[in-house]
Amino acid sequence: MGMKTVSPTWDHLDTWCSPPRLGQCLAHSKRFTDTLLMLCTQGNNQGHARRAGAELDGGEGPEDSVGPPSRGMGNALGLGVGGRRSPRREEPLPNPGSFDELHRLCKDVFPPQIEGVKLVVNKTLSSHFQVTHTVHMSTVGQSGYHLHAAYAGDRQLGPNEAFPVLVGDVDSSGNLNAHVLHLVAERLRAKAVFQTQQAKFLTWQFDGEYRGDDHTATLTLGNPDLLGESVIVVAHFLQSLTRRLVLGGELVYHRRPGEEGAILTLAGKYSAPRWEATLNVGSGGAHASYYHGANDQVQVGVEFEANTRLRDTAFSFGYRLTLPQANMVFRGLLDSNWCVGAVLEKKLPPLPVTLALGAFLHHGRNRFHCGFSVTVG
Repeated sequence: MGMKTVSPTWDHLDTWCSPPRLGQCLAHSKRFTDTLLMLCTQGNNQGHARRAGAELDGGEGPEDSVGPPSRGMGNALGLGVGGRRSPRREEPLPNPGSFDELHRLCKDVFPPQIEGVKLVVNKTLSSHFQVTHTVHMSTVGQSGYHLHAAYAGDRQLGPNEAFPVLVGDVDSSGNLNAHVLHLVAERLRAKAVFQTQQAKFLTWQFDGEYRGDDHTATLTLGNPDLLGESVIVVAHFLQSLTRRLVLGGELVYHRRPGEEGAILTLAGKYSAPRWEATLNVGSGGAHASYYHGANDQVQVGVEFEANTRLRDTAFSFGYRLTLPQANMVFRGLLDSNWCVGAVLEKKLPPLPVTLALGAFLHHGRNRFHCGFSVTVG
């Protein structure tokens, strides 16, 4: 025979909630609670007795024996023996990156200088080789043509890193600027920079960078000349103390006939999910920056620079507005020298063309310059 189902009505609720019925339920609940407490007490007493007997016999207790873990309340809550939580695995600290990139996040907020008319044509010849043609006409600086070529090798270290890297830029006057970046080992990188002007070497620089799990060490030799007894040596070191705090320093040593000196700079960076603060302090001056991302569309940055040798200080405020639906990016700045500037970048889909308009006004010097550029590719 099947069980008869009774649909709940207000009469049944009154019957179950009546004082006699409610008293019976409370009595049954009290007896059940007393029985549960008695069983728990007996189990604890038996456990203490087994542990005491094991200690007297010099053997191992049940908690120390090798076997499958018990299904007690401690394991259900992620607790170890004695109610202690099992230790968590500490996540490795991230690599702090390069010393030159400490203020990069704040600097990307400020608009680039645009003056005159510039046409840039990018041409990708293959997955490893790219060529850029640039024509710049200016009323302030020098006008001319630049040929830029870049080659990236087959060794892929990350989504945006491939080695070796060869970059060269030559202008219509014959001036050359070349960079060579090679991955010597998994953690060791080597870099060489050469710059010529009027068929003469102006700069030659060699860098060696070691990137560990949580630190970066870099050594740079600039314009080494054994015959002239002149050299510039720069050493950088950064260490991640926590996932948000990075500390390090920079030591610059220069030597030439009749002059020798060194400058020490200490650096620190603190990163949060929405903001980042960086500070460099040394005998040559100070450089502080603050970046804050209000959301994906609005970012602001503040920069302060002080030079003890020139006895000059500068304060700058910049902002960036990104409008993805309009394919538009607007950057602006205002500094303590009463310079106001802004740059508007607009993409023109479906064409691979980017149009940039910029204007800068120096109130202190009574100067104004503007320009626009067109980038194809």
